[in-house]
Amino acid sequence: MKDIVFCSNNCFVLYSAAVQAKNSENKESVPSLPQSPMKDRPPKAFHQYSNNISTLDVHCLPQLQEKVSPPSSPPIMFPPAFEAAKVEAKPDELKVTVKLKPRLKAIHGSLDDCRPPSKKWKGMKWKKWSIQIVIPKGSFKPPCEEEIDEFLKKLGTTLKPDPVPKDYRKCCFCHEEGDGLTDGPARLLNLDLDLWVHLNCALWSTEVYETQAGALINVELALRRGLQMKCMFCHKMGATSGCHRLRCTNIYHFTCAIKAQCMFFKDKTMLCPMHKPKGTHEQELSYFAVFRRVYVQRDEVRQIASIVQRGERDHTFRVGSLIFHAVGQLLPQQMQAFHSSKALFPVGYEASRLYWSMRYANRRCRYLCSIEEKDGLPLFVIKVVEQGHEDLVLTDKTPK
Repeated sequence: MKDIVFCSNNCFVLYSAAVQAKNSENKESVPSLPQSPMKDRPPKAFHQYSNNISTLDVHCLPQLQEKVSPPSSPPIMFPPAFEAAKVEAKPDELKVTVKLKPRLKAIHGSLDDCRPPSKKWKGMKWKKWSIQIVIPKGSFKPPCEEEIDEFLKKLGTTLKPDPVPKDYRKCCFCHEEGDGLTDGPARLLNLDLDLWVHLNCALWSTEVYETQAGALINVELALRRGLQMKCMFCHKMGATSGCHRLRCTNIYHFTCAIKAQCMFFKDKTMLCPMHKPKGTHEQELSYFAVFRRVYVQRDEVRQIASIVQRGERDHTFRVGSLIFHAVGQLLPQQMQAFHSSKALFPVGYEASRLYWSMRYANRRCRYLCSIEEKDGLPLFVIKVVEQGHEDLVLTDKTPK
C-alpha cells in the first residue's frame, strides 16, 4: 500500500489506502447511528517511519521572506460543482479540507519597501542639445557702463541709488584725490584745516616716526621739506621717501616708489632700484596695509588760533552744538572793562548754539549769542530763533 502526497502552496496532505480499507470495515460491522448535528472529524493518519517518529501533524511551515519575491504559484484547479457533489455522496472516501494561508504583505518602512521604484521610460530616453553661436562680421564694440545705465533708465526696469559724492580731498604729498588702496597709500589723515595726507605717504617719509600710541611725529616738517623736493619718477614736488644708501640722492613719492619697484624693508627703510639687492630678501616688506590706530600729532591750541585769526574764513568751526562765527576784537582802552579773572569779552564776538526750546518740550531751537558795547561796558545779547515765532532778544550786563 503506497502513500500519496499532494503538495499545494507549502501545505502537505497525506492519503493512505490502508486507512480507507479500515474505515470501510468498521462501517460494515457497526450499525448505523443517528446522525448528530456535529460533523464527523476525519481521523488522523498514523505512520511508522524509520526514525521512530509517529503522530505527525502536518502544518504550514513558515518561510522567511526573501528580498526578491518568489514567482507566483500556479492556480489551484478545483473540481466542478457536480463532481464535488459526487465526491460528498461517497461515504468511503476521506474528506480533506485545505486552507491556504495568505502571503505576508510588505511592511511599510522595511528593507524591501526602501527600494526605489523603477522608472519606465516612454519614447526617447536622451536628447541632444546643440548650441549655435553666430558671430557678426566686422568690428563689434560692446556698450560701456554709461550706455547700459542710460538704456536701463529709459526702460525703467531698475532702481539705481544716488551716486556717491566724489571725494575732492587731496594728499599734500602725492597730490592724489580721495582715500587710497589699503595696500597702497591707505586712508587720508587730517593734518590741518582742509589739509590731508595719506597714511603711508606720511609714515614712509624720512623724518616721520611713529610712537607706541600711534602718533606720527614730524609730519609738518616732512611736508615743509617735500614742497622743495622733486620726485625721480614723476618729476613733481612733494617727494619725501628717500633711498637709505649713503650719498644716494634719489627721492620718490610713496606711490611712485612702488611703481619704480623700490625695495621696502621691515625696519622702515627703502632702497632705490639702483642699490637694492638682487633677488628676494628676508627683511623685505611686500604688504603695506595698516589696520592699527594711527593719527597725526599736532598742536591743537596753535591750530585753533590759526583758524580764529583768519580774516575771511571759508570754513565753519564747530564744537559739539556750538558753531563759531566771529571772534571779535578789543582795543587798548577797552581791556580794563572787558575782561574778568577767568575770561575775555571781545566786542563783535558771535556764536550760535542749538539747544532745547523754552516754549515746547522735546524740541530744539537756535540761540544766537553775541557781545556788544554799551556805555563803555560789555552787553551780552541772546537772540532766540524758533520757527513759527518772532525772534526773542534777551540782553544783560553779565553773561549769567
